[in-house]
Amino acid sequence: MTKRRLKKPVAYVLYGLVFVSVFGAIFSIESATSPKLQEPDMEYVSKTIIENNEPVVAINNVIKRPYNNETVKIIKDYYDYKDESVEQENSIIYYEDTYLQSSGVSYGGDVSFEVLSILDGTVSSVTENDLLGNIVEIDHGNGIIGYYQSLSDIEVKKGDTVVQGQKLGKSGFSNIAKDLNDHLNFELSIKGKLVNPENYYDRNISDLEEQ
Repeated sequence: MTKRRLKKPVAYVLYGLVFVSVFGAIFSIESATSPKLQEPDMEYVSKTIIENNEPVVAINNVIKRPYNNETVKIIKDYYDYKDESVEQENSIIYYEDTYLQSSGVSYGGDVSFEVLSILDGTVSSVTENDLLGNIVEIDHGNGIIGYYQSLSDIEVKKGDTVVQGQKLGKSGFSNIAKDLNDHLNFELSIKGKLVNPENYYDRNISDLEEQ
């Protein structure tokens, strides 16, 4: 029998196939015997941390009360012809034998209290009236004007820019309502019409544009 020798290229190919077969077998055995690593339970989301579907309402766009003293209460109502007779009686001002309808709301407490701006705005005027006492008028924009009457210790002047909650002065006295003693009389005008302030506190000014 004649011995045949493999050519070198063929031998190299055979050696390579043997190596791949052995390596593959070893890898298969290790894969089968090794414990599988478990992925941690994770919940994938598509939203970002800055995504917010609900609009953010700016606090200074919400009408606030002109005071923050918890002892303050209504001592004279706004006159509304739609109100019950009892409420209408508490909205009548008696001055020099004349009955007058209250066009604002008077607030009073046990002691003098700070009067605050209901919104940002610009002071239109600071005047002294014989009947209503010291008055600070503020243009709050969007057709909203506040009349802060019967004040004392006024801390603003005409042309000043004020922010919501800023102190304008303190409650005081007026000749037209001496029986109310120390108080604040507040009138609110919206789009040229005097309204009951109690119906507008805690409302966003954007709601008023729909009216």
